[in-house]
Amino acid sequence: MSGNEALRKRLVAAGRGAERMLSRSLREPTAGELMAELTGLDVPDPDEPGDLYGDGVVGLLERRVAELLGTQEAAFFPTGTMAQQVALRCWAGRTGNPVVALHPMSHPERWEGGALPLVSGLRTVHPTSEARQPTAAEVTDLPEPFGTLMLELPLRDAGFLLPSWEELEALVEAARERDAVVHFDGARLWESTVHFGRSLPEIAGLADSVYVSFYKSLGGLSGAALAGPSSLIAEARVWRHRYGGQVFRQFPQALSALAGLERELPLLPSYVAQARMVARELGSAFAAAGLPWFRIHPQVPHTHQFQVWLPYEADRLTEAAAGLAEDTGTVLFRTWSAEGGAPGIAVTELEVTAPGLTWTPEDVHRAAEAFTARLHP
Repeated sequence: MSGNEALRKRLVAAGRGAERMLSRSLREPTAGELMAELTGLDVPDPDEPGDLYGDGVVGLLERRVAELLGTQEAAFFPTGTMAQQVALRCWAGRTGNPVVALHPMSHPERWEGGALPLVSGLRTVHPTSEARQPTAAEVTDLPEPFGTLMLELPLRDAGFLLPSWEELEALVEAARERDAVVHFDGARLWESTVHFGRSLPEIAGLADSVYVSFYKSLGGLSGAALAGPSSLIAEARVWRHRYGGQVFRQFPQALSALAGLERELPLLPSYVAQARMVARELGSAFAAAGLPWFRIHPQVPHTHQFQVWLPYEADRLTEAAAGLAEDTGTVLFRTWSAEGGAPGIAVTELEVTAPGLTWTPEDVHRAAEAFTARLHP
């Protein structure tokens, strides 16, 4: 077992026994715990037949998503990767242009193994390479035509960043002026309402299609949905089958997604507010500890997730995080990474969910002090 793998196992074990944490890690629940949670869910009608190829409770979930986003229809997909492949392929056929304008830090470019060109025959162009959302001027100035503008909201790898509402409107308008359609990668769109100050239908209404995730933010088992006009969703269902996404039974994922919409969606604004408090107190504690440099990014989180950057090697920070969790029962950070940073600088992502709502500013300050003390034994 490698050192990194051993550290991760220690963090999972410490997290399972911790008394205080900001959020649960996806690695921590056991198969038995996930099964127990699933059997404890309210079934819309337990006497209804189980779903076959997407009917029953899956259809109920699709209708619920369309209602929440204010779109004509929605289709369930086993993965977000497949949902977006299908959406972008459908739009390429409708616009007659296989070029997709998107950020190089977006999910299809970083985490899907080059699937857009290799699987779907699409080509990508980048309005900007900077670690931020593109601007309307950059979309306008792209030197070649494109059929679809894809915006990841929020842009995770850049720090869960969102544009302002006015900037988003301008981006959409710039795409329209280029005769392009707009697709939102909204895996984490659910919690963007706080930053935008707009409802989900208002946000989704700017785009021609929207993808949303059921396990990111909502805590479902897996799965995603593509939402948009009825004609697009009908075509997407055909391509879903061709891509191998017509799964025989999907009710566990659908039930957990429905539960997430009922349980987690109303809490997301409180998670965002708590994340902003945590970010503020971490910065205060790091400054008080005399760290040579640190960065909370963004300084005021746009969602309930944000980045923390510190001037130490990743393994050292992960070791300090594991030690704090094991010795005190408090999980502040988990795994740190050197990806994208200069030598000797590491980054971690912090997320605040239901377990973190009980933390006070004093709790954050004490945990940060205890963590930084481990960096200077």
